[in-house]
Amino acid sequence: MIPSFRCRRALPVRIACVSALAASTVRAASLDRALRDAEGKGEFPKLTSVLVLEDGKTTYEGYFGGTDAETLQDTRSATKSITSLAAGIAVAEGKIRSVSSPAFAFLADLKPFAHDGETKSAITVEDLLTMSSALDCDDNDEQSPGNEENMYPKQVWTRWAVDLPVKANYMRDAAGRGPFAYCTAGVLLLGQIIQRAAGMRIDRYVEERLFKPLGIARWQWPTSPSGEVMTGGGLRLRSRDLAAVAQMLLDGGKWQGKQVVPESWANAALAVHRKANGSQDYGYLFWRRDYRTRCGRFSGWYMAGNGGNAIIVFKDLDAAVVVTRANYNTKGMHQQTVRLLEEYALPDLACRPG
Repeated sequence: MIPSFRCRRALPVRIACVSALAASTVRAASLDRALRDAEGKGEFPKLTSVLVLEDGKTTYEGYFGGTDAETLQDTRSATKSITSLAAGIAVAEGKIRSVSSPAFAFLADLKPFAHDGETKSAITVEDLLTMSSALDCDDNDEQSPGNEENMYPKQVWTRWAVDLPVKANYMRDAAGRGPFAYCTAGVLLLGQIIQRAAGMRIDRYVEERLFKPLGIARWQWPTSPSGEVMTGGGLRLRSRDLAAVAQMLLDGGKWQGKQVVPESWANAALAVHRKANGSQDYGYLFWRRDYRTRCGRFSGWYMAGNGGNAIIVFKDLDAAVVVTRANYNTKGMHQQTVRLLEEYALPDLACRPG
């Protein structure tokens, strides 16, 4: 691992730049030793990569568990955030009029819907983006009709999803939001909505509008038995490409000077729309939480996936961290990643003298 480094213009002489580069290299080596020691002790099971970005440059890049820079990481539900970005592009292009557009109107080719009626018809695109729709769907409830585990054995996932029942006594709050419930099926439907609105397969749309502008050339996207693209999870990307997405978000949707995602959407996606639980907020398929370190508390917006995967953007620090792990379906996987951030990566970013 060789860190990249950009000399700040404020440095008056060349020797200052050389000193800063040396300091950056020492910091990266120190972080690498600490992470490998912790990983060797079993503190972060099945850790596969950690990347740190500062001021637009990669200052640390480490791979673990036999992976390397070309490994396609399965970050599971981090895929949902990619679907959010595709939705923002579709809105900007006028393919979806607004986030207030009725979601099921885009799926009229699948009518009749089971359990159809005013409640289902009133579900909006924004409801799907904020996990607050009326669908009786909760991945954290094994008894929920819309639990994602009920979807996977089906041949046609979209058919199953549009036919889900709605919640009894569904109520919106004063802001027009329903209660938060984590629902992968809703993001599958969002992908199908974008696909119909764009007039091309969702994976092709994402390739043309997002991946190509970011220079992303390799990925794997799972599909249902009938070939529907799984926009709710399972997209495999290189860690460097996940870092490119994070940097683009730090830059307000721009990549190398070109606006890829509308700035308004980059801001809206990383704004609080729902309280998810006691410590986490939710935007448009992005999470937010505070990270506590010895030198203070820092707000981070992140893409999250089963296994302990997290791609975190720290706007106040102009920094981002990519953590990929394959510790799927295990207790404490996300808490372990939080500890990696709070005890290792973030102090290296934020707790330095000066």
